[in-house]
Amino acid sequence: MAKLSLRDLDVRGKRVLVRVDFNVPTEERDGEVVITDDTRMQESLPTIQYLREQGARTILLAHFGRPKGKPVEKYSLRPVGMALHNLIDHPVAFSHDCIGADADAIVADMKDGDVTLLENVRFHAEEEANDPKFAEALAQLSDGLYVNDAFGAAHRAHASTAGITKFVRQAAMGSLMEKELKYLHEELAQPARPFLVIMGGGKVSDKIGVIKALMEKADTFLICGAMAHTFFKAQG
Repeated sequence: MAKLSLRDLDVRGKRVLVRVDFNVPTEERDGEVVITDDTRMQESLPTIQYLREQGARTILLAHFGRPKGKPVEKYSLRPVGMALHNLIDHPVAFSHDCIGADADAIVADMKDGDVTLLENVRFHAEEEANDPKFAEALAQLSDGLYVNDAFGAAHRAHASTAGITKFVRQAAMGSLMEKELKYLHEELAQPARPFLVIMGGGKVSDKIGVIKALMEKADTFLICGAMAHTFFKAQG
């Protein structure tokens, strides 16, 4: 069965849940949290802008950092919501929780073309446990429409990436997800030579399968960043 894309959905006037990857690098400057690289946010703009243009009510789900299943102020998505407001030149409502009374009230007040960012889904331990009740609670904020545009988090079977799909009427991929999958399918099938792979990231365990698959195709394979540090530690 062909995967649905964002353009296959009838979104006008509908509440659409969109899983994005807003786990951006930040630092504190003069007591304020500042985003040092908004690339991941920029990558989701085509999906967000398309939904706004189509008159959808866009509800964004995201994780940030590793708060270990409880609210941690430094991992709040509020600064991300403020940055998104500037990127799309449109107000972004912010809910202090991703489920419950606050989220319900803010979503109920949305108008066509509006955007709301919900608080960090990882403030609930049920997110990483892929708890079905939590996934259902998230899904109930929508009109049965879900879009996954979080390519960097899509490999994790969490409530907001996997479990939620069981409780919505239609689930589709966003513009970023579609672009990345198209690249993986077409470009990696017969890569141009020489084929250089540069791999980074923090958790090696999440990427072992990808590493093995790419090593079979690559002419040169470079591992950098936190992943390289992990490999050096493993070698003693």
